[in-house]
Amino acid sequence: MSMNGDANHERCVNTLRTLAIDMVQEANSGHPGLPLGAAPMAYVLWRNHLRFDPGAPDWPDRDRFVLSAGHGSALLYALLHAFGHDLGVDDLKAFRQWGSRTPGHPEIDVTPGVEATTGPLGQGAANAVGMAMAERHLASRFGDEVVDHRTFALISDGDVMEGISNEAASLAGHLGLGRLVCLYDANDVCLDGPTSWTFTEDVGKRYEALGWHVQTVADGDADLDAIDRAIAAAVAETGRPSLIVVKTTIGFGSPGKAGTSDAHGSPLGEDEVRRTKEALGWPADARFLVPDEAKASFAAAGERGAEARAAWEERFSAWAAADAERAEAWGEALSLTPPDGWDEDLPCFDAGEKVATRAAGGKALNALAARIPFLWGGDADLSCSTKTGLSGAEAFDGRTGAGRNVHYGVREHAMGAIANGMCYHGGVRPFTATFFVFSDYMRPATRLAALNHLPVVSVFTHDSVAVGEDGPTHQPIEHLASLRAMPNCHVVRPADANETVEAWTYALRRTDGPTLLVLSRQGVPTIDRSTHAAASGLRRGGYVLAEAEGGAPRVIVVGTGAEVTQALEARATLQADGVPTRVVSMPCLEAFEAQDEAYRESVLPAAVTARVSIEAGATFGWERVVGLGGRALGIDRFGASAPGGENLERFGMTAAAVVAAAKELL
Repeated sequence: MSMNGDANHERCVNTLRTLAIDMVQEANSGHPGLPLGAAPMAYVLWRNHLRFDPGAPDWPDRDRFVLSAGHGSALLYALLHAFGHDLGVDDLKAFRQWGSRTPGHPEIDVTPGVEATTGPLGQGAANAVGMAMAERHLASRFGDEVVDHRTFALISDGDVMEGISNEAASLAGHLGLGRLVCLYDANDVCLDGPTSWTFTEDVGKRYEALGWHVQTVADGDADLDAIDRAIAAAVAETGRPSLIVVKTTIGFGSPGKAGTSDAHGSPLGEDEVRRTKEALGWPADARFLVPDEAKASFAAAGERGAEARAAWEERFSAWAAADAERAEAWGEALSLTPPDGWDEDLPCFDAGEKVATRAAGGKALNALAARIPFLWGGDADLSCSTKTGLSGAEAFDGRTGAGRNVHYGVREHAMGAIANGMCYHGGVRPFTATFFVFSDYMRPATRLAALNHLPVVSVFTHDSVAVGEDGPTHQPIEHLASLRAMPNCHVVRPADANETVEAWTYALRRTDGPTLLVLSRQGVPTIDRSTHAAASGLRRGGYVLAEAEGGAPRVIVVGTGAEVTQALEARATLQADGVPTRVVSMPCLEAFEAQDEAYRESVLPAAVTARVSIEAGATFGWERVVGLGGRALGIDRFGASAPGGENLERFGMTAAAVVAAAKELL
């Protein structure tokens, strides 16, 4: 039966439109233009195609919907409210207010039914790719009986302008992610004015070139049937991802602002809201109205979803009863609980053995991945350098979901956001890998992982000027300090091979935010743990590695990463000169600062003010450890193209420099 011309379907679309503009006007802040234009495609998707149950928004086999154009959040909240999720009128009225469940951009931990936190444009589009990859991976592990859903995203002109979306779309097309459907709100207007000022490419042809199935709906403002047919065709296209270019009018229905940038990012104003409602055939004075006739249509979708969930639960029960071992693995994956014994008998390295921490990290990762089936991931065309390839595993196949090595190609921007999408989806624990200097490319995704407590593990190798001849473009300087400034992000820079093994287990125990493992290119001597503290001290962030001899410490030397070796050498010299010296390994400042005061005092007693830190990076932030009277040895300029060892020597990353600094303090 045709949806076009049906008064109730039109009423439902206008319900979403008016709820959205009422929210924006109530807050006197927000973006009314996208909801007015995109409401028809969103309604058809949710009403006829999206499989969800408002009573169980976390049902594992639900379809996922990502509003990548997060500035249009009022549309998403209108959808959630109208379709029966736990989001009331009072929540809509509190749009963009302190402590409300309807923040300015969707946040996964705030609003029931929100699948991804989409702030910076393009991130959500890449998140959706990660969700589709996670669905295929889980389907490969557990079968279509329990994993058989799709990922839908609503993207905007701004999303497709951002480079990250092109990286993600390129990978999605290459992988053939046929369960991914993106609806593109092509309204030809951005914040400053018409997109013709800056953006005149044929987006559909671009996506075709990237391997996508592309359709166009010429009248997205009113042709509900065309939207319905296009979504159905996209769902049927299982061999490649689909893009539906939906031509819409931004601010549709607004007599004074439709089709202009004035409708994009500012409230319409009370008078224009009234005029818009009148133009839509809506009661001009009604606010937050959901007509009774519309409620039945909205409820029908939720009822179908509830039936689908009940059928899935019946299938799942039979499946679980038939294979208890796989059912247990399913529970472990959804809760991210590794199997018993996952952290036992891991690689152990002999004292004195010179091992790059990237190499030790690769061995630890492979040992852990062999025991933790839901741990998977990949790198930005660098596995031969980052050592993060999983031995014996195949490359990930986007059609079947088989394979655990994700080859991202040179796409760091998208890699970070895709990994976030995997976490949003659930059931998998992703890792990524690239050179540390390229963490700059991943920073927006890392920030969103921290904001949303996503347990992504990011491996960053080639951690200092010891990169050597590649020069300052590839030598991280400010990166450690910069990432440590990010709330809820733990930066771990282990001192040797055995600390690196501990770093991996620390990262996998931590499930409330991203953990960054920062590893060396060059070989690092393995510390003799028979005469120094155990590497398990890493779990507390910082620990006394070597105690002062001949009395209480007069000097404390704090190091991270490869520079801990220089700290130990300096201690030997200072001890020989009669200066009792303690060495503290500080692989993770965030974990150390989370310890209780008594423990921190036991490691860094306030009475010992002669403190020297050494780290091959910017000194910014080390005053928190060494105090105003201490000395932070580091590198506060960009690097140089020279052999790595010479760089370290010339930049003062030496035991001699530590000794000199300590004696000056004394």
